[in-house]
Amino acid sequence: MAVAVAFLKRDLSQALSYRLSFLLQLGSVFFSVAIFYFLGQLFGSAVAPQLEAYGGDYFSFVLIGLAFTGFLGLSLSNFAQNIREGQVMGTLEIMLLSPTRLSVILLSSSLWAYLLTTLRVLVYLLVGVLIFGASLGKANVGAGLLVMLLGIASFSGIGILSAALVLLVKKGDPISWLIGGASSLLAGVYYPVSVLPDWLEPLSRVLPLTYCLNAMRLAILQGYSIYELRFDILALIGFTVVLTPLAFLVFRKALKRAKVEGSLIQY
Repeated sequence: MAVAVAFLKRDLSQALSYRLSFLLQLGSVFFSVAIFYFLGQLFGSAVAPQLEAYGGDYFSFVLIGLAFTGFLGLSLSNFAQNIREGQVMGTLEIMLLSPTRLSVILLSSSLWAYLLTTLRVLVYLLVGVLIFGASLGKANVGAGLLVMLLGIASFSGIGILSAALVLLVKKGDPISWLIGGASSLLAGVYYPVSVLPDWLEPLSRVLPLTYCLNAMRLAILQGYSIYELRFDILALIGFTVVLTPLAFLVFRKALKRAKVEGSLIQY
């Protein structure tokens, strides 16, 4: 806990020293939501068959995608970004050679980013509801929180794999690029997965974000219970159980190799 608090204090101090950037990040939410609100107006009162399972409203559908996909991008890039910053600033070797456990360092260094992203999600939802009239009255908050936590856990495994690669190659991260791009295209961020061609739709089933967004939309827009979301939840648990231990194993091996080669301080 002491390490986690120390990382939070450091990152909060940095964020407060760049107040304008902090405010601009939150302010950009309004423009993102507004764009998709007006795109939704193109549909008028027509309901696309693919949206019926989520209540039929495109704007509410895409609002959930915009809000919660931020956790995917963060989980994919944040661990690798922290490693890269540590290399450039010369603090990585000191942190990794300290008696603090590796898992504690990786998770604590990301706490502030997750808190900030959570704030952005809340702003997305508030702007969507209060300004543009999105309907979230059926939301099952408990089920939504569970899905969100499982989604973050499953994404984080991929992010730690990316960080391991950064330890070795220093710059360039094909894992985040590939998974992030595939998720944006195939996981149903901006449109239902069911609109994909038959040959492409099965590929969406190997991405954690597909199950996360589907369950999140059903929980928030339709009020589905945890039991009704059990298949998506079990899929996310499966991704987490497989990816997280694998990611830490690969990261430890990458760290060991970097220590042997003496490349921790190289960037």
